[in-house]
Parts: sequence; C-alpha cells; structure tokens
Amino acid sequence: MIIDFHTHAFPDALAEKAMKVLTGNLTIDLKPVRDGTITSLIARMDEWGIDKSVLAPIVTKASQIKTLNEWAASVNGDRIVALGSIFPNSGNYIEEIDFVCSLGLKGIKLHAEYQDFVLDSPEMLKIYDYALSKGLIILHHAGADYGMPAPYKSSPAQFAHIAREMRGGVIIAAHLGGHAQWDDVYDKLCGTEIYLDTSMGFEYYGCEIFKKIVKKHGADKILFASDSPWSHAGNNLKALNACALDQNTVDMITHKNAQRILNI
Repeated sequence: MIIDFHTHAFPDALAEKAMKVLTGNLTIDLKPVRDGTITSLIARMDEWGIDKSVLAPIVTKASQIKTLNEWAASVNGDRIVALGSIFPNSGNYIEEIDFVCSLGLKGIKLHAEYQDFVLDSPEMLKIYDYALSKGLIILHHAGADYGMPAPYKSSPAQFAHIAREMRGGVIIAAHLGGHAQWDDVYDKLCGTEIYLDTSMGFEYYGCEIFKKIVKKHGADKILFASDSPWSHAGNNLKALNACALDQNTVDMITHKNAQRILNI
C-alpha cells in the first residue's frame, strides 16, 4: 500500500485555466507532471504505483466554499480521499467547518499564502481548535511557495507555537515542515506533535536532511506525499526507497501513518 498524502486537482471545466495561471505565476522553471484533472491524477497513480491519493483543494475566496467542497465530496472514492477547505477570513469558520463535516470529508487544507492569514494568530488558533474538535485533519502549506513572493507567511517556529497550543488532533505541515526552511524544522519543529509530509520533496532536501529530520521527529509523524502535479510521486517514492531506511520506517511513512490518521 502506497498513500500519497498531498495532491491537487481541479474540476474538469477549470483545470486548464487553473494550471495555466498557477504555472504562469511560478518564479522557477517547474513543469507540472500532469494536467490537473482527476483523470490524469488516477492515471499517474496507476503508472507510479500509488494506491490512494489525498486530494487537497484550497478555497481562495468565500464564494467557493459550497461548490469546491461539494466537488471534493463528489470525487471521493476508493482511490481518492478528498479533504475540504474553508476561507479563514470569512468570519464564518464554525458554519464552514460544520459544512465540511456534513459532506463526510476527513479534513481541511489551508494555505497562508493564498488565503492571507497569520499562521499562529489567536484567530487561527480558534479555527484549528474547532476543526480538531470535530475530528478533522488540518493540512497546511509550509514554507516557501514559488508562486508567491517572499517573505513567506509560515515558519517552523510558528508551527511549533501551534503545537504548544494543541489539545489533540492531527495538524500536518507540508514540505517536510517548511519548504527551504529545513534547518529551522530540525531546530524548532522536530519532536512536536505536528505531522510532516514529504511533498515537493526529495529533489530539494535529499536523503541526508530527510533522514536527520525523521530520526529526530519520529517516523510515526512522517507522511509520504508528492504535491502532484508539481512533483513526481513515482520519483519521490524511488528517492525514499533509496534512503536506506529500515522496512518498518518505510511502511510507516508510505502508508501506516496515513491509514491510522485517516482511519482507513
């Protein structure tokens, strides 16, 4: 079993436009590995040996709450585990979180860059507390985003602050706790209750940094992920397997941890 805990796709009618905009905003030469549709996601999963993918849509304005979450629920199935999303600045987080729960979605994706919030503000801590109390997983973008300008709105220190305020539940910091911030991840975030996913990915941090963080943080809080279509899940899986980890550690990272927190 291989579970990719961080992927993206768009409704068919919007996928081409969304991918064109996102690709056009990139400040590095990064070519997507598929076209942004659910069909292409499943096709690549078959090609790369991925059994299930967690889909992480991002609401970028309040008017998308209903349609995007209903679409996410519609694509849930044997291969896709869809999260929902809320718009933190709408002022209606209780209603929005309750709506996500009513659709049977297992969590929410948040992105401080695209949704413009302060990661560990008192207002956001209230949102996290309510979402976690409802049993939702919270998946955060973490660190640099090459489609947005620096300075970036999330840091390992902020995630560590969130961890100190948590009262149970699962919060995940993508990109191994903070893309391009891995020294700070090691110093400030490792050992907390925040989960880390491996998305986008081994082509940036490599085995040495990865193994160092896994050893300090604990393999039970690491989730294999790609950030497809922005990173190649098959290549990331090969890179993970090349890191000479013991089989139990690999199994925890590739599926056991995900199965536990998704209850599948």
